[in-house]
Amino acid sequence: MTTPRDLLIVAMDRESGRPLERGDLSLALAGAELIDLLGAEAVRLDGERLVPGYRPAIPDRLLDRAASSLVQQAPYETVDDWLWRRGHGLAAAYLAAFEDEGQLTREHHRWQPFRSDRTVLADSPDRRRAAERWTAHETVLTALAAAAGMEGTDDGSTGETDDGAVEGTDGGTENGGEPEAAGEAVSLVLAAVHDAVRELEAERQRRAIEKAAFDNVWRGPGGD
Repeated sequence: MTTPRDLLIVAMDRESGRPLERGDLSLALAGAELIDLLGAEAVRLDGERLVPGYRPAIPDRLLDRAASSLVQQAPYETVDDWLWRRGHGLAAAYLAAFEDEGQLTREHHRWQPFRSDRTVLADSPDRRRAAERWTAHETVLTALAAAAGMEGTDDGSTGETDDGAVEGTDGGTENGGEPEAAGEAVSLVLAAVHDAVRELEAERQRRAIEKAAFDNVWRGPGGD
């Protein structure tokens, strides 16, 4: 399993007071992919630029596709550019992969025949492992979940300690093999994810204001 897959599982499993914005989740998934690629040494950070490393064998289809999409020539790509490019439609891509792999099932309501069935996660070892990571309060997974807007997580925390590193990371693995690069690189990615989500929210608000203003003009004075 990979961090983006675990993040999506957690997102689908957790009860939330409001539905997640698909764009926010896609940005968080793109950040999760990048953190896994840093851990696999498929890429490194040079300032804010993503410099490809050696090309490891990656069994996960979507993460392998992410590694293949890294810009191979200077001046390379910034973390922010990666999030917006790779994150476009990424939540839908992971959901489609889950469906193809048989990880989703239909929840039937036996005593409510007129209620629409909904798609839920099937019970699986992958689902249980993601739940274990979540219960263990893994720093990276929790920070990504917060960025995606899951309730009950830290509000905007990137998990940094005073020296700029991610708490609980040392450049190795954590809690059963969590893929992580140096804490400073992971912190930069997490901060970029939070910034991108805030930027997307500001854009949504701007469009909502413009739409409301247009609707008022269309209705005219005294319109309903």
